[in-house]
Amino acid sequence: MAKSVNVPFAEPPWLNGLPSPYYSDSHKRWQKACRDFIGKNLIANALEWDEEGLVPEHVFKTFAENNMLIPSLPAPLPVEWLKKVGLHELPGGVKVEEFDYLHMSIYTDEMSRSGLAGPGGSLTTGVSFGIPPLIKFASKSLQEKYLPDLLLGKKRICIAITEPGAGSDVANISTTAEKSSDGKHYIVNGSKKWITTGIWSEYATMAVRTGKAGPGGLSLLLVPLKGHPGVTMRRLKVGGQITGGTTYIELDDVKVPVENLIGEEGKGMTYIMTNFNHERLAIAIGATRQARVALSAAFAYVMKREAFGKTLIEQPVVRHRIAKAGALLESQWAWVEQFVYQMTKMKKAEADVELGGLTALCKAQAGIVINECAQVAVLLFGGNGYTRTGQGEVAERIYREVNGVRIPGGSEDVMLDLAVRQLLKIYQTKTKLLGKSKM
Repeated sequence: MAKSVNVPFAEPPWLNGLPSPYYSDSHKRWQKACRDFIGKNLIANALEWDEEGLVPEHVFKTFAENNMLIPSLPAPLPVEWLKKVGLHELPGGVKVEEFDYLHMSIYTDEMSRSGLAGPGGSLTTGVSFGIPPLIKFASKSLQEKYLPDLLLGKKRICIAITEPGAGSDVANISTTAEKSSDGKHYIVNGSKKWITTGIWSEYATMAVRTGKAGPGGLSLLLVPLKGHPGVTMRRLKVGGQITGGTTYIELDDVKVPVENLIGEEGKGMTYIMTNFNHERLAIAIGATRQARVALSAAFAYVMKREAFGKTLIEQPVVRHRIAKAGALLESQWAWVEQFVYQMTKMKKAEADVELGGLTALCKAQAGIVINECAQVAVLLFGGNGYTRTGQGEVAERIYREVNGVRIPGGSEDVMLDLAVRQLLKIYQTKTKLLGKSKM
């Protein structure tokens, strides 16, 4: 007999004991290890830390010491580098070489189980999005200089792309990096805005303009931040994800060694786009769990809250709201699982082409789903859902984070348009190839 029964929508189907074709024994062991460690070291205090606006520094160190920052990297993991720094195994007995996108999805889902993106994001964003370009494109000497400390969590990094005048329109980035007269340094000038965890980071993987206007003039540069001459940083007050350390960075004649160029000049846009797919899928996974937390909290509430002589769940209009939101939620999760499974079976280059547009669409849809579930939760909690403390606290906070899903990583309208353009491009390319093969 089951030890407990979950509130409807509180867990994805496979964690409710329903059959799934996706998860192996390795994934199941990993999920249990994640829930134990993350529950104890993050989720238990996430609401409190979110209220204070800061996750204590010791939490990052605890995650680093237990190899629990690494799982936010895209799969497969950089096995050679991890073993080089002495990291062979993750909690739950998962070997670094067996870690796949399903493991990553489980980790991301568990990191969001408080319903809030900020606490988990304050730990993982730099690892998840700032390190991969170094692994994929940096020179061996640059990797050897920086990767050991970054992979072991001894130093922190962020991804710095967005600017006051260039968000989803990455090609119009204006921060410049011009070579010094002696050719030994890039001199960086400009500003970066809405940079998650920037305030705590020693380095940034930064998009800069080294050439002409447009995407062909962009490059990636590893830029020193904390304490570096010419760098000024301040935290921004944002509506949600307040523990994420959202930062405004100003760069005034910042000297960066030319050796800190990541890959080749002019290839920055290509590098950025390959990184975006991982970022958008991670956002979709986390947002779907946030939606789940909001809706299940509301479900638990309406089962006990009475009005007009009966519980709210006995009111048809309440059941109707939950049903519509629940259908969106479970459909979105099924799509996310399908994506993640496909990532375990496809090579990176193939997935970037075939799934790029659909990943953008999945990310956009995640924003639509969390908006619906959070809004339904707030409405069903009533006044409690409009109050920052008490029974509806979690629904109120998740609702504040909705736009933190719909805007970062590519704003919703841009993602919807990008998805269709990408699908059209793939169709036209395949049609032309099919035509040539018949000639």
